[in-house]
Amino acid sequence: MTDTRPANVIAADPKGLIRESFAMDGITMDECRSILIDWALSLPLGADTVAATQQLLEYHAAGQGDHPMTQLLTLALTQASSPMRRGGRAGRIDST
Repeated sequence: MTDTRPANVIAADPKGLIRESFAMDGITMDECRSILIDWALSLPLGADTVAATQQLLEYHAAGQGDHPMTQLLTLALTQASSPMRRGGRAGRIDST
């Protein structure tokens, strides 16, 4: 089966986890959370998660209404920000 998604969407979701979550009938918020965490952990180190989330939301969420994954991706975008401070030793050592 050929993947017909645009290249940027494939790059943002190489395993197709988010795509599959939108295809599941009756998927719950908890199941979507688990899939979202698996997706985030599978991204390469240094990946722009905000851009990837935006691309996936724009591509998959159109016409999905109240789908739990739409809600989580939207929440992820609204709460995505740089950490204000780092705790422990990492917070005390200058990274420059």
